[in-house]
Amino acid sequence: MAEKILILDFGSQYTQLIARVVREANVYCEITPYNKPIDFVPGLKGVILSGSPFSVNDENAPDIDINAILKRVPVLGVCYGAQLTARNFGGKVERSEKREYGRAQLRLSQKDLLWEDVKPESQVWMSHGDSILQIPADFEILGTTESIPVAAFKRNNASTNIIYGLQFHPEVYHSEFGKTIINNFLVKVCRCKQDWTPAHFVSDTVNNLKEKIGERKVIMALSGGVDSTVAATLVHRAIGERLYGIFVDNGVLRKDEYGQVLETYKQIGLNVKGIDAREHFYTKLAGKTNPEEKRKIIGGTFIEIFDQESHKIEGIQLLGQGTIYPDVIESVSVHGPSVTIKSHHNVGGLPEKMHLELVEPLRYLFKDEVRKVGLELGIPHAMLYRHPFPGPGLAIRILGEITEEKVKLLQEADALYVKALKDFDLYDKVWQAGAILLPVKSVGVMGDERTYEYTVALRAVTSVDGMTADWAHLPYEFLAYISNEIINNVRGINRVVYDISSKPPATIEWE
Repeated sequence: MAEKILILDFGSQYTQLIARVVREANVYCEITPYNKPIDFVPGLKGVILSGSPFSVNDENAPDIDINAILKRVPVLGVCYGAQLTARNFGGKVERSEKREYGRAQLRLSQKDLLWEDVKPESQVWMSHGDSILQIPADFEILGTTESIPVAAFKRNNASTNIIYGLQFHPEVYHSEFGKTIINNFLVKVCRCKQDWTPAHFVSDTVNNLKEKIGERKVIMALSGGVDSTVAATLVHRAIGERLYGIFVDNGVLRKDEYGQVLETYKQIGLNVKGIDAREHFYTKLAGKTNPEEKRKIIGGTFIEIFDQESHKIEGIQLLGQGTIYPDVIESVSVHGPSVTIKSHHNVGGLPEKMHLELVEPLRYLFKDEVRKVGLELGIPHAMLYRHPFPGPGLAIRILGEITEEKVKLLQEADALYVKALKDFDLYDKVWQAGAILLPVKSVGVMGDERTYEYTVALRAVTSVDGMTADWAHLPYEFLAYISNEIINNVRGINRVVYDISSKPPATIEWE
């Protein structure tokens, strides 16, 4: 049975980070709401209790039977998880006079398995309003800070498994030895083998897909993006030509993307049909300027075309999707027993319309893990590490009405921008970059002629996950170069500006 760590989510903003650190240690883990019954499968090696926005002293604070878990596996409580442990076993937790948030210095009180390769004093990240003032009778303090007497503790009772509590967040980047501490819990305490690798994931997933799909046929909407491409390749490994891929040119793709993506799919060996629907999309978008309306038109028109194409194939029973783990866990409520999984954002609405059973081979992977699996599958690096691109494509990078002329202008400018980023070795140093065509014309001078042409805004941001982003500090020399390149080579654009807004308050895309 495969090994697994279970993370019980109490609603913390950092829960996904815990999962990422565990996965980086080559240990498989899953996040589940705290109030969902635990399935103590043979491979379950340990449980981690997450932080929470609640106080353990709130009237309706989330609560669980920790002792029942300890009878089966070791437990690590993080922040709220530590406070809940202390309170439930008879300790004292109260509101702090001063909320502790940010960096603190952890001082280790004694040696322990958890502290192996951790310095006696190191920086940790705190984020809590309550403090543990007194630990239960049979617990030991393992660490303190200047502000709090109990920063880490354990209970090693012979009748149950060991439990650790950390008042700080080891999963956060600012905790200097946080990954080491979590790794020690996984390896030294839970005895995990650390053998969950992309190669194992591929072989296990392909075998599971063969068993689930059997002799049936699968249809997939492909976008040329990382998730759908990797998902399709896994399904293809399992069932071969019984996977039918549909790739639709909606008229707002990047320059030459339609042909390039189809060629890559051919190299990979996928059975994909390309549909040139540019004129159909342009007709539907004519006169529309509202961003949300443009999104709905593109999404709705895509579903219409995909549905038509699917009916040309006999015997389709399954719909493949590139749903990844953040799509799944963002839609799981930790405040109640109901669990609603949202459909993948690129093909939202398809499952409801087509009434097909879903196949989602990536639903337990994070984006960086999807890329590693893609490399294992032999998918070209250039496709796996392309910048994120919005589902509605250039339609939300053209402010105002969409016309074929505007699309061509933006495609040319965007292609020059991306090429220059690669030529200057900047492409892999930013999270996402693109050009935006503004509904503004201004006066310019080219040679002896006055011009009255469009303005393009360039956007480049740095980020870890896209939830927050800072504008990329591209060199002035590069900005000067790309401005000249666009103005000199794209007739219809005579002005280039650079967006220096961060998210928040702005968003990465303009619409």
